[in-house]
Amino acid sequence: MKNFLVVIVVVFVLASCSTNSQLIYLKDTDSNNFNKVDYSNLRNNIEPGDILKIDVQTIFPEAALPYNIPILNSNSSNLQVLKLEGYFIDESMMINYPVLGELSVEDLSLDQLENKITQLLLEGGHLTNHIVKIKRLNSKFTVLGQVHNPGTFSNIDEKLNILQALGYAGDLTIEGKRKDITLIREKNGIRKIHKIDLTNSDFLSKAHYQIRNNDVIIVNPNYSKVKSAGFIGSSSSIASISSLLLSVTLLIINK
Repeated sequence: MKNFLVVIVVVFVLASCSTNSQLIYLKDTDSNNFNKVDYSNLRNNIEPGDILKIDVQTIFPEAALPYNIPILNSNSSNLQVLKLEGYFIDESMMINYPVLGELSVEDLSLDQLENKITQLLLEGGHLTNHIVKIKRLNSKFTVLGQVHNPGTFSNIDEKLNILQALGYAGDLTIEGKRKDITLIREKNGIRKIHKIDLTNSDFLSKAHYQIRNNDVIIVNPNYSKVKSAGFIGSSSSIASISSLLLSVTLLIINK
């Protein structure tokens, strides 16, 4: 009977604790893992509602002036100010570009639009030896659930990955379930839900490793968090119950 009570207490205490494997990211990797980064799946198409910043650069800056929207404040990092320097994409998927006129951006990624404008400027005899750089100014993603700083975040990095996105949100709390991250993504009117296990490196090679505009990341609570919000009560209640059971067990053993 005494041994049985001891076993019950030990099991109860261990059940309330998180194991090492539940907390460590990428636990199946080591320093000898080398993988080529494949961006071929990162075809983040331009969509209605996007605001694009298009910069044409040449050896002589004056030559590119007619093809660029004037910079309002070169020292400003305010996203709202930057939006005034961009092209808004409406439902028609057209932009009115200086000198070249109306251009369709339908079914194009940012890289493809860069190539399209580069070729049009070259073939039309407008510029030579020029570079076209395009950024989406209103990219954003949302992180909810068991993170230190949940919310919606703006970014201009087209190669942002899910680990970096979680970093924006202050990383997972100790109560976040690292094996059950939910990513919600809408593309071409279709909503998809992906499940991600941060403790397993398999997700590094998936298309949803890279964050896209308007992605929503949900960090689900682990068993300890769910349990503390349920019938048993808070973590302090669990500690009190554990202490009480241990005390009772010791009294029985010492009789």
